[in-house]
Amino acid sequence: MVTTTTFTIDGDDGSTDEIAVPAPLLELLADGDESPAETLGDLAVLSCAQQVHAISHHSQGDPDEGIETIEEETMALFEERFGASFAEMTGHSH
Repeated sequence: MVTTTTFTIDGDDGSTDEIAVPAPLLELLADGDESPAETLGDLAVLSCAQQVHAISHHSQGDPDEGIETIEEETMALFEERFGASFAEMTGHSH
C-alpha cells in the first residue's frame, strides 16, 4: 500500500474539501524542491487552465463573453504562477 498525503482545501465562501494523494506521485511530479502543497497547487492551476481552454476552444460553438473572460483571467494567473504562458508550457495555442 502506498502512503498518501492529505490536503484540506478551504474556499473563500467557507466551504472545505479534503483530498488524499499518493505521496510518491507528488514526489514524482514535484519541480525541484517543491513542497507537496506547492506541487498540488501547480496541478490545480494546470488542470483549471486545461479545462477552461477545452471549454473555450474545443467545445461546440463559440464561447460566450463570460467564458472568454474566465479564460483570460485563468491564463493570467497561470502565467503569474509559472512564469510562462499556457501555450509556451504546453506547446498548444490558438
